[in-house]
Amino acid sequence: MTHGVVSALAVLGVVGQALVVLLAVAWLVARDAVRRLLWGYELWAAFVVAAVATGGSLFLSQVAGFVPCEMCWFQRICMYPLSLLLLFLAAHGDNRAARYLVPFPVIGGAVSVYHILIENHVVATPAACEVGAGCTVKWIDYFGYMTIPTLALTAFVLLIGFLALSLPGRAEAVATLPADG
Repeated sequence: MTHGVVSALAVLGVVGQALVVLLAVAWLVARDAVRRLLWGYELWAAFVVAAVATGGSLFLSQVAGFVPCEMCWFQRICMYPLSLLLLFLAAHGDNRAARYLVPFPVIGGAVSVYHILIENHVVATPAACEVGAGCTVKWIDYFGYMTIPTLALTAFVLLIGFLALSLPGRAEAVATLPADG
């Protein structure tokens, strides 16, 4: 069962990366159309990403028995609050408050990039990372590059994208679901 769930998380990571590319291209080509298409649902999409990332990290440490390193903990600090906060904001349709959440995935993404560099021996391993499992341990390694920090980075980039889409423009004060309008 553990191998199946880890494989599913890796596949979700690849799907998430494809979604990042697709949204980026769509944003560059038809920015207003993308905003209209997702308006009212972008906080829900961000919540799903944060919830899957939180659940996945808890599964990997609590069920699969992978010991989180120090960098993993810093990434979790940035991800876990987003699960709850995005649920509350999405339920209330409060897009104005989403701007205050943007620093969480930005900092978490930076930590993920640093963790990937440590994991691949591009930068020296900090002394704190050598305690316990260590930041260079690749608990999972799918498709030749999909590791836990890569999964986290994918989630953080998706969150940055969905939060950016949720920010109200000058004309929109608060998002409402299309069914409410």
